[in-house]
Amino acid sequence: MEQPADRFATRFEIGGIPVGGGARCYVIAEAGANHNRDLAVAKELIDVAADAGADAVKFQTYTGPDLYSSRTPRFEYLDDPRSPQELLDAIALPREWQPELAAHAADRGIHWFSSPFDRAAIDALAAIGVPALKIASFELVDLPLIRHAAATGIPLILSCGMATYGEIEDALGAVADGGGREVALLRCASLYPSPPEIMNLNAMATMRAAFGVPVGLSDHTTGIAVATGAAALGMEVLEKHFTLDRGMEGPDHPFAVEPGELKAMVAAVREVEAALGNGRLEGPSEAEAGEMYTLARRSVIAAAEIAAGTTITEDMLTVKRPGYGVKPRDLPLLVGRVARVDIPFDEVITWAMV
Repeated sequence: MEQPADRFATRFEIGGIPVGGGARCYVIAEAGANHNRDLAVAKELIDVAADAGADAVKFQTYTGPDLYSSRTPRFEYLDDPRSPQELLDAIALPREWQPELAAHAADRGIHWFSSPFDRAAIDALAAIGVPALKIASFELVDLPLIRHAAATGIPLILSCGMATYGEIEDALGAVADGGGREVALLRCASLYPSPPEIMNLNAMATMRAAFGVPVGLSDHTTGIAVATGAAALGMEVLEKHFTLDRGMEGPDHPFAVEPGELKAMVAAVREVEAALGNGRLEGPSEAEAGEMYTLARRSVIAAAEIAAGTTITEDMLTVKRPGYGVKPRDLPLLVGRVARVDIPFDEVITWAMV
């Protein structure tokens, strides 16, 4: 039986930027609903994401009636008397803004795309020419929606909050049924905010091994520590909610990072990536091979004055810095040899001296 890993690319591009296969992490600044239905705020969010060095800025495209049944109970955690339909409609991104926002992002040199929550949203985003489509965790079980998104041929990013292995397998099957081959999976915890202890970052490696596609993190924790740590585990895509000000009114502002934190997060992820290296133990790096290697390492030093012609004994030798003499491991090989020249006290001993 064909497995999902046989059907999907291990590396692909989003708008010309490689994802997976050893490429650096693709960072998505998630604006979500934090535009507060204000076009100027939405554009400022794009500016903040671009200034922070993110690869993409992402919004969400939905309507309350298309997303929720009118009979859905309200969410207690939001402490909002409105029904989910009413709340979502009040914060939804006006779809007529999308071409203008995409154009503004292009001017700022950052990718722009959105999470579609219905087929019309997918079609509208595809018509704009977005470089990727993101399927949210709660929609992972909507296999017809995923198939429709995959049929566009646009790379997909699937959040896997609360998902079982089987549900992820089903979602990938829907991608394949829709003709998609370019897909990434994001580990996610579906609480807002998410406590670090439920993040299970090690599941990224499990997902990569099981499904053979690029994996990453959709992070709803507060702060940037978890996202930074995930970079050390080979995270290939990162999505993080951000806002202009956590004090703004709206459901997603309180757990989002502010502009300075977003910029610090991107910088921290890049620093961790640079620090990972190739894993091989090859001795000093080029940067270390200068005076730090020669002056700060240890070698064999004369513990007393040694006259020429003297047979060297162990008590005439010690080990100190610098490190350009006989290596400490070779000290026993000096014992019993005869000094060719006068060796002053505290002199660095080289093989030419014996």
